[in-house]
Amino acid sequence: MKLNNLTPVAGSRKVGKRKGRGPGSGNGTTAGRGTKGHNSRSGGGVRPGFEGGQMPIHRRLPKRGFTNIFKKEYALINIRDLSRFEPGNPIDEAALIKEGLIKGQYTGVKLLGQGEIDKPFVVKVNKASKAALTKVEAAGGKVEVV
Repeated sequence: MKLNNLTPVAGSRKVGKRKGRGPGSGNGTTAGRGTKGHNSRSGGGVRPGFEGGQMPIHRRLPKRGFTNIFKKEYALINIRDLSRFEPGNPIDEAALIKEGLIKGQYTGVKLLGQGEIDKPFVVKVNKASKAALTKVEAAGGKVEVV
């Protein structure tokens, strides 16, 4: 077998219709577009979103609401996630990113109180819930709100 002897499998390659190549082709004269009308013309056809004269959906739906572009979004960390850290080192945003607990862009970090811990940690975050504060301090640790 050589490269010049290779042929595609029968039926795998289909020749496309040649539109507008005379009446004998079956797709001549009007090239399958019909006789008259907007879609039969060169450059014809409706714009995106056109619904045949019906009021388009982007005009039927109400424009309401507000998106605050200055919104602050915090990465949420529960105290049960802190168990993977060593008690001696302070836990800050850089340590959380390195450990893979924070992925993406956030304004800061908020510590939540879900779960239990038994090691004393020093945690530096932007916000912390009351439950998280009490649980960390009960374990002998400290939460520093930066």
